[in-house]
Amino acid sequence: MTYPDYASLKLDWPVARVLRITLSRGKMNAMDFQLHHDLGHIWALIDKDPDVNAVVVTGEGRAFSAGGDFDMIENIIADHDFRCKMWKDARSMIDGMLNCSKPIVSAINGAAAGGGLAVALLADISVAAKSAKLVDGHTVLGVAADDHAVAIWPLLTSMAKAKYYLMTSEAIPAEEAERIGLVSFCVPDEDCVPRAIEIAEKLAKGAPAAIRWTKLSLNNWIKAHWPAFEASLAFGILGFTSPEAREGLDALKEKRAPEFNPLSYV
Repeated sequence: MTYPDYASLKLDWPVARVLRITLSRGKMNAMDFQLHHDLGHIWALIDKDPDVNAVVVTGEGRAFSAGGDFDMIENIIADHDFRCKMWKDARSMIDGMLNCSKPIVSAINGAAAGGGLAVALLADISVAAKSAKLVDGHTVLGVAADDHAVAIWPLLTSMAKAKYYLMTSEAIPAEEAERIGLVSFCVPDEDCVPRAIEIAEKLAKGAPAAIRWTKLSLNNWIKAHWPAFEASLAFGILGFTSPEAREGLDALKEKRAPEFNPLSYV
C-alpha cells in the first residue's frame, strides 16, 4: 500500500505489522482543513493495507491535538461551502474509524481536544499519559458537542458524566478519565507511547480475523446510536452560523470568558 505524502501526518513502523500515525503540526498539533481531511480518509487505506495488523496513533511533542485552529474555525463560521466540507470530513472520520477493521490504539501523550479528541477516544484502546487533559470544548465555543462525543461518551462512561462534561466543557485529567471509563489506561508520561505500542504489537500477533470481527461486532453498539451522532453533527455545524460561535471564537482569541446572550429562541 502506498500512502499519500501527508502534510501533517508522519507514518512509521515501530514494530512488525504495526503502523504508527503521528499527528505533526506545530507545538500543539492543532488541526487545519488538510489535517482534518486526511484523518477522515486514511482509515479506508489502512483497512485495505495487507501489511497492517494494528495501528498506533499519537501526537508529536507535548500534545496529542489541541483541536481546530482559529483560521479553520473562522472559515467554518464564514463560508457555507467550507462548513459542508467539514461536516463531510467529520462524518468520514467517525465512520472510517468505526469501519476500519484493524484495531487502533491511541497514545494520548498530552492535551486532546476537538477532532483530535475524537481520534483519541474512537480508538479501540486508549492509553493516556498521566499529565494529559481531555476536553470537548464545543459549548464554550458556542456550538453543540459534535464529532464523536454524543455517540460514544455515554457508552464509555454514563449519561450522567457525559452530560456534565459535554455541557460544561470542563477539562478531564487523565486519571479521572480512566476512573470514569473514558480511556482504557492512564500511565506515567514516559510509558504512554511504549505501552500503546506494546498493546498494538500484541494485537498484531493475534488471530487477525478473530480480532477484526470482534472489533466490528462491538462497534455495532456505537452504530446503534448513529442517529444521535448525526443529530449532534448537524447541530454542531448549524451552531457555527449563530452569534454564539462568533462570540465564543472571539473570546478564545482574546483569552477572556465569553459573554453569551442569555436569551434564546431555541
